[in-house]
Parts: sequence; structure tokens; C-alpha cells
Amino acid sequence: MTVTIKTPEDIEKMRIAGRLAAEVLEMIGEHVKPGVTTEELNSLCHDHIVNVQQAIPAPLNYKGFPKSICTSINHVVCHGIPNDKPLKDGDILNIDITVIKDGYHGDTSKMFMVGKAPEWAERLCQVTQECLYKGIELVRPGTRLGDIGEVIQKHAEKNGFSVVREYCGHGIGKVFHEEPQVLHYGRAGTGLELKEGMTFTIEPMINQGRSETRLLGDGWTAITKDRKLSAQWEHTILVTADGYEIFTLRSDDTIARTSA
Repeated sequence: MTVTIKTPEDIEKMRIAGRLAAEVLEMIGEHVKPGVTTEELNSLCHDHIVNVQQAIPAPLNYKGFPKSICTSINHVVCHGIPNDKPLKDGDILNIDITVIKDGYHGDTSKMFMVGKAPEWAERLCQVTQECLYKGIELVRPGTRLGDIGEVIQKHAEKNGFSVVREYCGHGIGKVFHEEPQVLHYGRAGTGLELKEGMTFTIEPMINQGRSETRLLGDGWTAITKDRKLSAQWEHTILVTADGYEIFTLRSDDTIARTSA
């Protein structure tokens, strides 16, 4: 397994790409409401990335993916394809943004409530964000990936939820998906040891019911097998000399940008 250690120049460019990806999620929030289609959200994000940010939406044509963002509603776990079906009051929606700027990727996602979501749906989204934050807070040189997986899994399961096994976080930089794989379950003390200069995503997908997923016929959309809700939050993270830095932090985040 070859994990690329980023140079100071790489890191500076990844900061910029991460900031742009975060800005797209900040921009799109006011447009998420009942009656709007995910295709309309896709168009708004695409135009913002291409025309305002002068950047590239990484998902578009990535291994044949047809759109510029991923939109995953309710029981869709990840990689939902924007379409012309209107959002409904009470839906929960994940928007996943990856921007390429100057050859470097910034990858992030967040949950949006469409209108007023039920309290139990909001709770799933809240616990999933807590899982992400708990994982990020362990990032520092010497931590093992299993430490991160275990803390995420324990928090999800303690709250009566389950962790998706088939999809995971990943190394990122000039390449969209590179080593290592960042599992959201596992055992402390196992897995790759983190070193300063590594960059990767943490992006737990947490299910209301069972953990199993199923891939739809489009070859992209993953859904929960039991059709119960799924939530996901994602940030792009740097391992610093003594902790972490979040490249994709938004104004609505409640975690510090760095551990320092």
C-alpha cells in the first residue's frame, strides 16, 4: 500500500480545493426545499463550481458518473444520481461535493433537512455527524485507522444504529480515491499508523436499521437493503505534526478547524 505524504505545496493547494468544496455546500443550503429537484441542485452546484470558482466538478464523468454532485435521499446510502423528482417535506438529503482546483481534490458532504424532518430522522443525522467528529478528533501521528473505525462504530451502535461496511473513506490529493481505505468500523490498535502529511476523507454512512446495502441497476445508487434511512457526513482531513486540520470546514460546523 502506497500512501502519498503531501508536501507543503500539495497541502496549500488542497486547502484551497477543500475551501471551495465547503463553499458549494454553504451556497446550496438555501435552495434545498420541498418541490425543488436534485437536478436543479446539481445545475446550481455545477454552475457555481465551473463559473464562479473556475474549478472542475470531480464526479462528472468519473468512471461514467453522469452528474456533477451526488444527491442521496432518505434510504439512499451514497452515490445517488440527481434527477427531476421533486424533494418532499420531511426528506433527508445528503449532498456530496468534490471539487478539483489546480489538479487537487476537496471532498465533503453534509445532510440537509427538507422542510421539517421527523425527530428520529434528525437524530440519525446528528449522531452521524457526531461519529464523524469523534473520528476526526483522533487524527494525529501515531493513531491507527482501526482507532478511528472503532470510535465511529461504537458511537453509532450505542445509539441503536449500524455502520455501512461496503463503502469507506479514502486517501485523496491529486487523485480522487487513493490509499488508504478508511473504514468506519474496526478495532483499536489495528490498521495503518497515521503519519504527518497524510490526507484522507472520513465519511461515515450510518443506517437507521441494518447495515446491509444494495446497489441499484444504474450501477451507482446504493440503498439500505431494509429501506430504512441512512445518513452521511464527510470531511477531507490532513494529519499535522500534532493533530489534524480539516480542509473542508464550513461555517455551520461545530468542530475546530485544527486540533491545535
